[in-house]
Amino acid sequence: MTKEHTKIMKTRAARLRKQIDELRYRYHVLNDPEITDAMYDGLMDELRKIETQHPEFLTPDSPTQRIAGTPLEKFEKVRHAVPQWSFQDAFDKADLIDWEERIMKLLHKRLGHRPSDLSYVVELKIDGLHIVLTYAKGLLETAATRGDGVIGENVTVNIKTIQSVPLRLAESLDLVVEGEVWMSASMLDALNQSRKKAGEALFANPRNAAAGTIRQLDPKIVAGRKLSLTVYDISWGGHIASQREELTILRRLGFSTDTHWKEAKTIGDIIAFWQEWQKKKHSQPFWIDGVVVKVNQKKYQDILGYTGKAPRWAIALKFPAEQGTTTITDVYVQVGRTGALTPVALMEPVRLAGTTVTHATLHNFDEIARLDVRVGDTVVVEKAGDIIPKVVRVLPKMRTGKEKKISRPTRCPICSSSVAQRDILDKKQGKSAALFCANRTCYAQEKEKIIHFVSKKAFDIDGLGEKIVEQLIDEGLIKNAADIFTLRQGDLEPLERFAEKSAANLIEAIQEAKVISLPRFIFGLGIAHVGEETAFRLAQHFGSLNALMASDVASLEEVPDVGPRVAEALFAFFHDPKQKIFITTLQKNGVTIELEKKQRQALPFSGKTFVLTGTLSSISRDEAKEKIRSLGGLASGSVSAKTDYVVVGEHPGSKFDKAKALGIRVLSEEEFLRLFR
Repeated sequence: MTKEHTKIMKTRAARLRKQIDELRYRYHVLNDPEITDAMYDGLMDELRKIETQHPEFLTPDSPTQRIAGTPLEKFEKVRHAVPQWSFQDAFDKADLIDWEERIMKLLHKRLGHRPSDLSYVVELKIDGLHIVLTYAKGLLETAATRGDGVIGENVTVNIKTIQSVPLRLAESLDLVVEGEVWMSASMLDALNQSRKKAGEALFANPRNAAAGTIRQLDPKIVAGRKLSLTVYDISWGGHIASQREELTILRRLGFSTDTHWKEAKTIGDIIAFWQEWQKKKHSQPFWIDGVVVKVNQKKYQDILGYTGKAPRWAIALKFPAEQGTTTITDVYVQVGRTGALTPVALMEPVRLAGTTVTHATLHNFDEIARLDVRVGDTVVVEKAGDIIPKVVRVLPKMRTGKEKKISRPTRCPICSSSVAQRDILDKKQGKSAALFCANRTCYAQEKEKIIHFVSKKAFDIDGLGEKIVEQLIDEGLIKNAADIFTLRQGDLEPLERFAEKSAANLIEAIQEAKVISLPRFIFGLGIAHVGEETAFRLAQHFGSLNALMASDVASLEEVPDVGPRVAEALFAFFHDPKQKIFITTLQKNGVTIELEKKQRQALPFSGKTFVLTGTLSSISRDEAKEKIRSLGGLASGSVSAKTDYVVVGEHPGSKFDKAKALGIRVLSEEEFLRLFR
């Protein structure tokens, strides 16, 4: 083969790649109806032949590389370069007005006035699977699931099969973008018909189907399910002035974006858009469960910043929960990890938000009395936030006279110990609405504590679900969560549900879970009133478990969003001798907490020390420290030779003079904030 022929083939391959990508973009991003699968086939066949004959012509962004040849054994973990946040929820106009008032107060505090030019961008909230894409010099490098917001799973090989995902951007940029993977309703119908013929379980809705598909280890299966990706955010890279500009840039780079977004000046504009799409939510190929409202101007987004796990400058305005009517056939009582007794209604099956439900929470026995719920009643149920079904109303005119009243229990249904309401930590609030089992070692409580401990947001031990936890307790292999880390493969293999491979997989998952971040460790302990965000703030504030355990109530109350009630609960937990023994046993059994240094290594300010001096006008000192820590830096109170930056506000003190004497780089407030843009 002559050099001239080789040169011609190389040029031909490059043109084929460009032409195929243009057709892909027109069909999957621009929805051009004139593009058909047949138009791809001949071009793709020719490109495959050239790349087979000349492997040296193969490029990472070639369309022939969208489907990998060999299924994966498992997904690798990947640390996000940018923390992944979730939105706070609003459900009506009043919630939205409250949110606007909060952000206006904060902007007024920082700017000295309420901005007159503030506007919003309202986008459709697609109900799918959150995905993070990282591009290096315009080439797709990784695609990862959200995970716990810090660490997700590398699903790049599967995301490459999605035709609306550009393997190479229109510009050679380094950036991180976020979007939603979704499956169309028509694809779900076809998939479920196929699964039904094969005797397989059907997917309840497109969201579950998309999530289940991305979890497939074989990319060929993923490719066959024709997923789509809609991108809505550039979370790192570029200098962008507004959310409106950001959506335009994403489109220009080659991404499929929501084209129905609208710029709004007032709450009234937002509500009108929200109400319009409540009526039209079934008109799109993807599921829509609300709208997302974002402050348009990036300069105001920067000032507003983030809470522990959500941006202050955005909120999700959800559509009203879907409701249905059904009949209560029985009521039973669950005992949770804190000992709280929760009445649960067993109902005739009812379909809500794409799933069939047979259970709904009644919250507590005061709620039962308020609603006057009885066994046999016809009731209205809804999915709160499309997640937890609950009974919201009784239809008394449907009663026949055979309905049975529900009695308040006097004994725990699991261990028969006495039950009672507890004093709320803030004594002025009186007694709790819930009943609690008095037996702190109740089987049900311990089981729920373990289930919480191994859950995805805590230790995330894959394969250790509720049934397995129950089985291990019943077999006497574990009595608390610390015992999990003493299990060996030989302990599991003789048990029902286990074979050599499944036992080995679970032991491997347990070993991997031994190293955990401090926020997840705190959350996994199951301390009353301590959720994900509080655990994150505690870890950020104290930096180590020892410092947290040694803190007093006053120190705990210094943590943002930790009030007297939570501080008392934390203090009581860490000074309970049984809990101290439990934590010591965890450490003895090999559980170690990742050092903050390790967590910061991949972040841009890793190892950098900042000192703040003077009064900052547009941001509080605490928020400045939070920004520094969020990107791996350390906020110190004193200047030394090890200090990297001194941030100077109005009326700086001696720290400024010392910084100049030591030759340390000094940043103005504006220069400091620019680092985070």
